[in-house]
Amino acid sequence: MGMSMSASNMSSGSRRALCPICRKPRSESHAPFCSTRCKDRDLLRWLDDGYALPGPPADPDYPANGLAEED
Repeated sequence: MGMSMSASNMSSGSRRALCPICRKPRSESHAPFCSTRCKDRDLLRWLDDGYALPGPPADPDYPANGLAEED
């Protein structure tokens, strides 16, 4: 009745890991991506603030290091 999976079904060899950008099979030389192109696309997303953590927006008046400035 439960949904148990055998160890052979859960092994990494039972399904091929895919590139997180284009979903093609990943290449060991570019892991976790399939190519230099997808690696570069991911880097550009990071540099262009394409990825974000969920949460409230940061307060621009709050110092980045969390310490109040002293006069």
